[in-house]
Amino acid sequence: MTDTQDHQAVVIGAGLGGLTCGALLAKHGVPVTIVEQHSKPGGFATSFGRAEGRFLFEVSLHGTSINDNAVARVLEDLGVLDKIELVQLPEIYRLKTPDFEISVPQRDPDAYIDVLTKHFPDEEDGIRGFVQHMVGIADEGDRFNKLKGEFDLRMFPVEFPTLWAIRDKTLADMLDGHVGDPSLKEALSGLWSYYGLPPSRLSAFVYANRTGDYVRNGSYYIKPRSQALSDALAEVVEGSGDQIIYETSAEEILVADGAVTGVRLSDGQVLPATAVVSNASAITTMTKLLPDSVLPPEYLERISTSPPSVSNFIVWLGLNTELRGRVDGYSTHVTTGAGPEAEYEASMNGDIGRVGFSVTVYDNAFEGYSRPGTSTVMLFTPSGWEPWKRFQSDYIGGQKQAYDEQKARWSEVLIRRAEETVIPGLSSMIEIEESASPLTNWAFTANTQGAIYGFEQSMENAYVTRVQNETPVEGLYLAGAWGNPGGGYGGAISGGAAAFADLTHSWTQK
Repeated sequence: MTDTQDHQAVVIGAGLGGLTCGALLAKHGVPVTIVEQHSKPGGFATSFGRAEGRFLFEVSLHGTSINDNAVARVLEDLGVLDKIELVQLPEIYRLKTPDFEISVPQRDPDAYIDVLTKHFPDEEDGIRGFVQHMVGIADEGDRFNKLKGEFDLRMFPVEFPTLWAIRDKTLADMLDGHVGDPSLKEALSGLWSYYGLPPSRLSAFVYANRTGDYVRNGSYYIKPRSQALSDALAEVVEGSGDQIIYETSAEEILVADGAVTGVRLSDGQVLPATAVVSNASAITTMTKLLPDSVLPPEYLERISTSPPSVSNFIVWLGLNTELRGRVDGYSTHVTTGAGPEAEYEASMNGDIGRVGFSVTVYDNAFEGYSRPGTSTVMLFTPSGWEPWKRFQSDYIGGQKQAYDEQKARWSEVLIRRAEETVIPGLSSMIEIEESASPLTNWAFTANTQGAIYGFEQSMENAYVTRVQNETPVEGLYLAGAWGNPGGGYGGAISGGAAAFADLTHSWTQK
């Protein structure tokens, strides 16, 4: 890197991607300021209290595969990995369909194969082939990440044949190459909702690389809540003498002669910068924060027309009963039997009675998660923006009666379905109930349409076709879910690290 005194950076947004990039800049002596509209760091990686602290709810984390992989190495390099406590979960997840129920075991691909083979004995070879294919993709992906860009890309098809072969495949394509039974395909794609698209549209690489990582490395929870990770990253920035400005928004990215020169904030302050890293929505960054005519038309067209990912609807429940030891499973995915494609359409259309959903009993993660005599539960389902778009104007104006009625109706349906399938008697245990819609996500993060994974992770925008972190404006980079590699905790952290690598590489070339 060139002399750090020659540079100063501004990071827009203190989500995991922005925090990671900011922490790496601070560690390497680059003066950095992070600007965050919320009152605390983390974006979706955060928590909130209710009932005077009696309940502390997790906003987003179900499980993460931060263990012996590229993400873990980033956090280790920052000195953060030792500052957080990772708790291995009882299983990766459970899947409950109308016909069968499975529990996906931790860190044991062969055991996972055995679990599925018991239900689908005629497809044993296909099951083994698919699981081994996922793990192989995750292995090659990790080996590629270890090279840190020091590799002749012309040799990629030879050195990484498994990754190369999957570059143009959907998850449905990958499944078809191994198994035939539709119910088995549903079982093998059980985590599709955590990547935001059904198998027919979801990148096989995205699903296989990340799910393969879970299967080989396990799934973990960050104790006591995901806020601990966000706080640890923020401490790296502030501990280096740099700053995070809270409750302040970026209003404009200043550009001169095709290069960034600074950021104008909502309080009128201007922060000079030779690099600006946006952890905000890429759509907002390119269409609202930049001056007109600084982007090539074809790039602006792509950003403007690339669909944001799905959002979600969440119900948080504080219970007056201890569930630990009484209800099996940590995170149970409940399907309708109609299949992922139909459930995705139901999510996009707001047909809450026909969506798939998950029930997470956080007290089964570790003893003492909740206060004695209580339990903490999350109900989660993907949600499109359209069912909530009609409430946006009233939401902004504080007229929320119709909106609140819609939330209450959706919550009631999910609670009833969770009671019927996972937690008998659930409704009688509820002490406190909170819910969040795509509008909630939009209000707290400013993500376009309340997107939770940045852009859709479809074949048009994933892996080799993903929007890159370096932009056509000199000195402007994307971090987090909107850039490469995409959404999720691991994706956001990797995106922040990739943005740091791109900007420091550009400095060395000058």
